[in-house]
Amino acid sequence: MEALEIARWQFGITTVYHFVMVPLTIGLGLLVAMMQTMWHRTGHEQYLRMTKFWGKLFLINFIVGVATGLVQEFQFGMAWSEYSRFVGDVFGAPLAMEALLAFFVESTFLGLWIFGWGRLPKRLHLMSLWAAVLASVFSAYFILVANSWMQHPVGVEMVDGRPVMTDAWAVFTNNTALVAFPHTLFGCLAVAGAFLLGISWYHLWKRRNDGIDAVGADGRVVVGARTGSRDAVDHAVWLRSARAGAVVAMIAFAGTGITGDLQGKLMFDQQPMKMAAAEAACHDGTGFSILSVGNLGAQSCDDITAVIEVPGVLSFLANGDFTTEVKGVNTLLPEYQEKYGTNLPDDPRYGDLAGTEIDYLPVMEVTYWGFRIMIGFGAIAAAAAAAALWVLRRGTVPQSRWLMRLAVFGILAPFGANIAGWVFTEMGRQPFVVAPNPDPTGVDGVFMFTAAAVSPGVSLAELVTSLVLFTAVYAVLLVVEVRLLVTYVRGGTASAMPELAHTDDDEDPRSGRKDDGDVLAFAY
Repeated sequence: MEALEIARWQFGITTVYHFVMVPLTIGLGLLVAMMQTMWHRTGHEQYLRMTKFWGKLFLINFIVGVATGLVQEFQFGMAWSEYSRFVGDVFGAPLAMEALLAFFVESTFLGLWIFGWGRLPKRLHLMSLWAAVLASVFSAYFILVANSWMQHPVGVEMVDGRPVMTDAWAVFTNNTALVAFPHTLFGCLAVAGAFLLGISWYHLWKRRNDGIDAVGADGRVVVGARTGSRDAVDHAVWLRSARAGAVVAMIAFAGTGITGDLQGKLMFDQQPMKMAAAEAACHDGTGFSILSVGNLGAQSCDDITAVIEVPGVLSFLANGDFTTEVKGVNTLLPEYQEKYGTNLPDDPRYGDLAGTEIDYLPVMEVTYWGFRIMIGFGAIAAAAAAAALWVLRRGTVPQSRWLMRLAVFGILAPFGANIAGWVFTEMGRQPFVVAPNPDPTGVDGVFMFTAAAVSPGVSLAELVTSLVLFTAVYAVLLVVEVRLLVTYVRGGTASAMPELAHTDDDEDPRSGRKDDGDVLAFAY
């Protein structure tokens, strides 16, 4: 294996792992801020419990996300130094704003929110949370600005073989970023919606399974009073959370669909080979492939056949009509070879790959199925949310253990859609790490082959070692996060508000600690 291949695996594994945390942090943060806003406006106890319970899970995910995200920036300089030199003049501004402005604000005000319970005025405490959450949204935008420049370079000119920023406004208002940003936000909300729905379904099921709630003759829930008023309030917490999660998941799917359509039209103009690879489209045409057969792993289209195809849909995705022919792989390959060459330059930066033939066709197994997994998992999550909203109209859920497990595992569907979408976006750009810009509104001639991006001084053995170590550490962190989340989810609202579970001697039975007014009680 080449050092380049190991470096790509390492960056891919660590980035995808980190991105698992990102949509939940952004989406759940927004929902927790809305919950606290409702508590501030109404004073109802259920919104306070919702804020603290979901806020606790938000904090766990945020902390692990920060720990895993720090590795990304180190990799730029350690494994991808040539890439860092190439994009450094452009990336300096958005990444500096992400780290020094957005992340600084996010972590500062999140600290105020954690420590401020009962100490800050309620309005100021609420504003602290909103400041932290909105900073995380802006942080995502700055990251997307950098990533979108790799997909569609704008606002630069080439000086001594390096792009130099000449128009910061063009970089920050790149049309690729302006479309990717709402698409990503809706993806985050889809994750948060499914998270609320799955966990709330579990608790509603548990209440029925434990005999706390029942169903009356009219089919509606009869909220038990076995443990006092906390029972009824807790029921409202889970029911409102489940309904809110279902509604958010459905709205998010619609939003991702609309913004995804806009992204497809940009992809048709900016990265036509990615569009063709997403469809395994060997020849020009208008049909959208529902199912294609053949060896998608082969770097050719000779034996790929569309078994189920819907005429006109691909044209609509690409150009908004049903007749425009979308160029296939066999048409695009000679165009790419004519524009960007048939072989990699004979340059020391390319190492052993210097002078080798360039393969402009991305791995179609990844692009074809990644595109469909993204859409399929998103649609499954939305359909499940709609069905759940119908079931929840009577105030509880069925006693079926299998339905409960399905609801809990359904949390993974929008995660899968998000990950598949990002893998498709990045893998579909290959063999470029900075894709060329055929769009006349962009800057032509600004591109970088991935083979030239890896650090020349890093050996294969060093990369294999770091890959193994990073993967092992991340696996441990995954176990830690999942165990923490499971522990606090099972603990219910009392896991974030120990005073709800105290016995007569004022001790928290879950942790064995006495409530001594510790400032970190909520964070614990």
